[in-house]
Amino acid sequence: MDIGLLLSFLAVDLLLICVPGADWAYVIAAGVRGQSVTRAVAGLMAGYALHTALAVAGLAVLVASSPGLLTGLTVAGAAYLVWLGWNVLRSPATPEADTEAADRGGLFLRGAAISGLNPKALLLYLSVLPQFLITEGDHPPVAAQTAVLALLHMAGCTAVYLTVGALSHRLLSARPRAARAVTRTSGAAMLGIGALLLAQHTL
Repeated sequence: MDIGLLLSFLAVDLLLICVPGADWAYVIAAGVRGQSVTRAVAGLMAGYALHTALAVAGLAVLVASSPGLLTGLTVAGAAYLVWLGWNVLRSPATPEADTEAADRGGLFLRGAAISGLNPKALLLYLSVLPQFLITEGDHPPVAAQTAVLALLHMAGCTAVYLTVGALSHRLLSARPRAARAVTRTSGAAMLGIGALLLAQHTL
């Protein structure tokens, strides 16, 4: 692959990863509650692994070329963001709300659902990533290029999200009031982004 193009993708991808969204809110909540940040991030990566598999199989291109299907997926993801944001606002994460022992499987599955339906992930895989693929000349197959870029994205997500979760646990676990404020802000952001996306695609 072209090194310049690869570095350009990494720069754009890291910028997208560092924009707080549903994934950030999820790992922050896990860190504040003292739950396993590693398990939460693993769940998020499972959702991205599904996106990667579909993209490598060429289904991402098919979805991107079908406006109705793409709109449907975006609306579903936006509605899920609104639901998540509302629930976070109703019951913000607090250090004393430790439910890890009773909800280990749920922590992973919710993470997979969040990233699997995340509109930001759809944007990356269906709109951004294809711009860095080389379809002509003596280059690796498009499927191989897609896999490399998607795996780099997952590696970046893993590093950033583990850091965010660890910092939230260290900085907020002893500050319940600050923890509630941070998680409420995350919930409001998710609700606002979801509502904006719903308005754009349904009105």
